[in-house]
Amino acid sequence: MPYRDENGNRDYKREYKMYHGLKKQKRNRNARNKARREMGLKVGDGKEVDHKVPLHRGGGNGKKNLRVVSRDKNRRRKWSSNS
Repeated sequence: MPYRDENGNRDYKREYKMYHGLKKQKRNRNARNKARREMGLKVGDGKEVDHKVPLHRGGGNGKKNLRVVSRDKNRRRKWSSNS
């Protein structure tokens, strides 16, 4: 999804304007950061907060929906169409 300029270089300003700067994306980023704080994670610790039911499927940031997993495990997790 990265935006590219005419030379094929990544256009970060346009990418922010068209995606990362949107209100919806700012809310999502805020929710992810809040979950990290609540679970006591720090930047660079190699851990991530996994939402058992993801935010985009109606999950929340309640303790019952969160767990700490390694970054690799969280990134490998596959979602089936009915989960």
